[in-house]
Amino acid sequence: MPTPFDLFAAARQEMIDDGFDPDFSPEVLRQIDALTARATPGAGADIRDLRSLLWSSIDNDSSRDLDQAEAAERVTGGIRVLIAVADVDSAVPPGSPVDRHAESQTTSVYTGIRTFPMLPEKLSTDLTSLNEGVDRLALVVDMVMTPDGSIASGEIYRALVHNHAQLTYNGVGPWLEGKAQAPHKVAASTELATQLKLQDEASRILFQERQRLGALNFDRVEAEAIIADGQVQGINSRTKNRATELIENFMVAANGVMARTLMQAGISSIRRVVRTPERWPRIAELAARYSEQLPAEPSSGALNLFLKKRKEADPLHYADVSLAVIKLMGPGEYVLSRADDQNQGHFALAAHDYTHSTAPNRRFADTVTQRLIKSVLAKQPSPYSDQQLDAIARNCTLREDAARKVERVMNKRIAAVALLPNVGETFAAVVTGVTPKGVFVRIAGPPAEGLLIRGQQGVDVGDQLQVKLVSTDPRRGYLDFAR
Repeated sequence: MPTPFDLFAAARQEMIDDGFDPDFSPEVLRQIDALTARATPGAGADIRDLRSLLWSSIDNDSSRDLDQAEAAERVTGGIRVLIAVADVDSAVPPGSPVDRHAESQTTSVYTGIRTFPMLPEKLSTDLTSLNEGVDRLALVVDMVMTPDGSIASGEIYRALVHNHAQLTYNGVGPWLEGKAQAPHKVAASTELATQLKLQDEASRILFQERQRLGALNFDRVEAEAIIADGQVQGINSRTKNRATELIENFMVAANGVMARTLMQAGISSIRRVVRTPERWPRIAELAARYSEQLPAEPSSGALNLFLKKRKEADPLHYADVSLAVIKLMGPGEYVLSRADDQNQGHFALAAHDYTHSTAPNRRFADTVTQRLIKSVLAKQPSPYSDQQLDAIARNCTLREDAARKVERVMNKRIAAVALLPNVGETFAAVVTGVTPKGVFVRIAGPPAEGLLIRGQQGVDVGDQLQVKLVSTDPRRGYLDFAR
């Protein structure tokens, strides 16, 4: 299907319009050229050699910037889980051209048609990526999960690791769920299969404890463009499975260990928080439609119980309820956290201690956290003042908001191209936003969001409607629906 205009050029221009710099400066490129020939340091007094462990990674099918790898073993008292996080800081000195670019951009932006990386690809997909078959430096979070889901011990140290198998969510997830055969690499190694089953067991234990504490379990349906020869062929729906949950549970646990380590060391850090929802009354109203009563004061535990009941009662439409609650909760933000602060925590994760630390190739806040952890390990002063951390946190929040806007606009443009042949058809939809600009709805098959131009009176977030696709405008990214 030919596109009416150049989506690649549109994505680049959207980046510029929202304050991003999609190109790397000559200074950045010179720094990368100088790094190309560097050798990975060997193990030593402060770098453990863990290459013999059966590390593997699980990520999206197209991911090349591998930030984490995992390993596990059964030990007395529980399951030992090790999370290796790519050591980006070792290749990106503070204040260097690459670091300054990353600090200004703060995040990689995924537009569906093209990825605009925070770091040059020679770094993010090669030199600092935990690629299969190569030795890489990493920060390792070493935890022991007890049968009740608590973390009996948590240690962080530098190590040399070797990813033995790069795996995907779509390959591992259905196998863990018993819905498909094992991926080729897993089928070829009994040891790897056993290792992944043990990781899944640890993940399920962690998940049950997170649920007990009130962590919210959303089923999000995300759009994934089908691109061939630079042209949009359609849109797929990407949903959670056991593999995505495995990585999510491990990352939440690892981020908690990171946050507590920094707090116990008495140094300031950047936390990731989701505040108590301001639109809690609307969430309670949404629950009441399903004959469920939420308390007057926000409670993640009560909300989680409602969500679990809805998933059991109507799994087909649970994604619509999830999306409505996510929209009503609002986005997360980065904040300065001093060691003696009363931390706000992460409402959706029911986590009191939470930072972002496990994706330093993609997020600058994670690189900053990595440097803070390294200063603790080396018994050195913090490399950042409170004022610097506060400024970085604010900029990360602003840039993340801008990145979501770029991604949202490009997703709409891609959807407008893909749905051109479907004008006039009727779809089931859920209201996702009520703003001064209008009422927005999202259809599920294929997943796409647009403006409700007729019949918008009296609707609110979470309402389920039948809508007709009236028109699409790929240039402006418009999809217009009528009730």
